[in-house]
Amino acid sequence: MEHELERIRHSTAHLLAHALSQLYPGILFTVGPATESGFFYDFLPRTNLREEDLPAIEKRMQELVKKNYPVLFKTVSKDEARELFKHNPFKLELIEQIEEPVVGISSQGDFFDLCRGDHVPSTGALGHFKLLNVSGVYWRGDKEKPQLQRVLGVAFETAEELAAFIKQREEALEYDHRKIGEEMDLFSLQPEGVGFPFFHPKGLAVIHQLQSFMRSLMTENGYQEIATPTLLSADLWRRSGHSSFYRDSMYFVPIDDEEYAIKPMSCPGAFLIYKNRPRSYRELPMRLSEFGHVHRRELSGVLHGLMRVRAFTQDDAHIMCTLEQMEAEIVNVLKMIFTMLAKTGFETIKIAIATRPENAMGDPEVWDRAIEVLRAAVEKSGYAYYMKEGEGAFYGPKIEVGISDLMGRQWQCSTIQVDFLQPENFDLTYVASSGQKERVVVIHHAIYGSLERFFGILLEHYKGKLPFWIAPLQARILPITDEERPYAQTVMDTLKHAGVRVDMDQSSDPLSGKIKAAQLERIPWMLVIGKKEAAANTVTLRRVDGTQEFGVTVDELVRRAKSLTDSARPN
Repeated sequence: MEHELERIRHSTAHLLAHALSQLYPGILFTVGPATESGFFYDFLPRTNLREEDLPAIEKRMQELVKKNYPVLFKTVSKDEARELFKHNPFKLELIEQIEEPVVGISSQGDFFDLCRGDHVPSTGALGHFKLLNVSGVYWRGDKEKPQLQRVLGVAFETAEELAAFIKQREEALEYDHRKIGEEMDLFSLQPEGVGFPFFHPKGLAVIHQLQSFMRSLMTENGYQEIATPTLLSADLWRRSGHSSFYRDSMYFVPIDDEEYAIKPMSCPGAFLIYKNRPRSYRELPMRLSEFGHVHRRELSGVLHGLMRVRAFTQDDAHIMCTLEQMEAEIVNVLKMIFTMLAKTGFETIKIAIATRPENAMGDPEVWDRAIEVLRAAVEKSGYAYYMKEGEGAFYGPKIEVGISDLMGRQWQCSTIQVDFLQPENFDLTYVASSGQKERVVVIHHAIYGSLERFFGILLEHYKGKLPFWIAPLQARILPITDEERPYAQTVMDTLKHAGVRVDMDQSSDPLSGKIKAAQLERIPWMLVIGKKEAAANTVTLRRVDGTQEFGVTVDELVRRAKSLTDSARPN
């Protein structure tokens, strides 16, 4: 984030708190940072806020902008700060955790807040912002602590940037994957399973196409597919370290007086398969892939359609290899990622390397070596990259691949992680050519990331008009009258035999109604059959974009369908 934009977003968070303090006296503030996309403030209100309250809050913020209060900053002793915030237990807790003997205080008008500084000079320098939503969160993300509310917003340097964002957001709301999923009958979100999506036949067809493509890609690159249990002993997760770092995000169940956990990821299962018997250096690199269905406890406030769920499927893979093989393997995984993105239609891509976090396990020198290997692999692949300091996994650094959709939004997609820690935890070894045991290196990767999330991204990227090879229903036959149904049935049987996903409109609606229904479902091909087409053994091909082609033979349809489908296969 650019420094000036960060200052604006940081200062706008204070502006939000200032407005809230005037509109809702007695509110208790916690933290309000700038983020990559905007800002937020978490607080404990006396009465919960609703989405309908946001316009009034925005109005008060704009009034504070017009007053052009100077934004002042000073440092005070901890005792002075405790006195200032004596009625706010959240701020007192933060003050106690500050190591320095003094703390920063920011003020504007009659409002002051605990802060580290770096603001715009006055509230008049702000004004290009919008509040987006209100959600529920827990203090410090801990469900055992008080439940708070969060107001989330965006802020920009210019009115033009804000206007562009609002236009993009309106477009995004119009093409929200949840709305499209309902219109196309792909999936549903039921109150009986909050955070657990229900895939309907057409939605599952899309998931199967994504899986089929990935299986082909993996097979061509020497991967062997495995399947590991959903429930595994809690001892296993303690050994891997996941229980220490992710316990609050895991589901545990008792079985025969022992504690088991529903897997939040598939790694330990793959390690147990590798470790099932002694391995030789001749077997390396060993590439194991799995469509692992995993479960994670997510707060209800952060759930969002298919983008953030409590159960999802990862196209997970683990490469067990030697240190010398590692760079070449990562280069190849990057090649696979870019093959997938090209086939699914993503062209604007950013690569980041995430480094050692504060809670990391393992030797820092080993981390440094792994980061250098990641750098070398990305550079050898010819791609630019940037560093994300401190954002690696607890067991190793990683490459993150970000993509931009057709609405200009950024999504984090594929990941590649180097892991020196789990081979130690699980004693993963191989017998070298010398006859001695050596430790393997593990490379984790997920190319889609999550199939559910990638499906949601695809729906919004294409506004529901999925490429022919992914489309759940590729063609619908529209007979104009009942007289054409026998010929329409013959056409449908021929296309089905050729592997085309096709159905027939069985309604008595007029042709215009049938076309409207097919367009709402974003079906790529609408095959209109009237008396003329039945007599000539042809169809009128109407595409989802409204263009038409007359007198197309069934053989030509089969040829085109095969060509469109084959183009999606890995090269």
